[in-house]
Amino acid sequence: MTDRLDLVAPELRAALDYFPKIDFSAGIEPYRGNIFGAERPPLPPELVAVEHEERLIAGHPGDPDVRILIYTPPGAATALRPAILEIHGGGFVIGNADMGDAGNRALALRLGCVVVSVDYRLAPETVWPGALHDCYAALTWLHDNAGALGVDPTRIAIAGGSAGGGHAAALAIHARDQAKKDRGGPAICFQLLDFPMLDDRTCSAADPHPYCGDFGWTPEMNRFGWRSLLGTEPGGPDVSEAMAPARTRDLSHLPPAYIMVGALDLFLEEDLEYARRLAREGVPVELHVIPGAYHGFGLAQSAPQTQQAIRWRMDALARALGVTL
Repeated sequence: MTDRLDLVAPELRAALDYFPKIDFSAGIEPYRGNIFGAERPPLPPELVAVEHEERLIAGHPGDPDVRILIYTPPGAATALRPAILEIHGGGFVIGNADMGDAGNRALALRLGCVVVSVDYRLAPETVWPGALHDCYAALTWLHDNAGALGVDPTRIAIAGGSAGGGHAAALAIHARDQAKKDRGGPAICFQLLDFPMLDDRTCSAADPHPYCGDFGWTPEMNRFGWRSLLGTEPGGPDVSEAMAPARTRDLSHLPPAYIMVGALDLFLEEDLEYARRLAREGVPVELHVIPGAYHGFGLAQSAPQTQQAIRWRMDALARALGVTL
């Protein structure tokens, strides 16, 4: 492990001490709350000023209502605003819409956009496609209520990190397919995928990457997350292409994508391959690989790598949404 730690960027090493020790074999419930064990610091006044609203919206037919959080910049808008549907991470099994509160407020304020965070149902209680249906219900609601929200329906982006990035990629594919069937439906102008969880076959790779997956999110945790979502063993022939974005054979006509991943992240190779395949289909892709970075390195908030990633992400969203920073 010492040799592996040497591969971690020096600026990112100290944050590893703050990562919770997660062992899903002991059950999920201990990790369903605040797994970092500390109270959130008070929000600065400028973020407090961002309007925050909680709503329940109709879910997929036959499914329960979906909880969403809506963030709106302060002050009257002079024109229709862009919007971002944010999908939280947590390995498909933990996390909630509230965990991105400060970040979503900052997005709304910096970009002058409406941010909607979706509290999708978690696995293993809800297996695929439950979470996908919840995310699509939120996207459809955002599109259908754009006028009341003061949102431009042609400038709706989706964003997520880790499992949220996987759900966002799956949502982009699902929305494209639904639009083909219905000759309409909610349009997505951009997909922002931070270290996305895309491929269940990483769990069964015959030749796993020798230097990825030691920190932040391990192969054991990955197998648990995918098994919980799929309701079956990941990597096998009974997993359909609809269940994992990386298995989807047709990646054409998808929204432009931004993909960022650490060079030591377990998802490195699946994310690189996904970016390659998108580009081969003519989908514009912006790809960043952060040297010496592990899964969840953003916990090192003041590290230059984290600050650079924030700037890249904000710039990419601004360009996609037509916002001048």
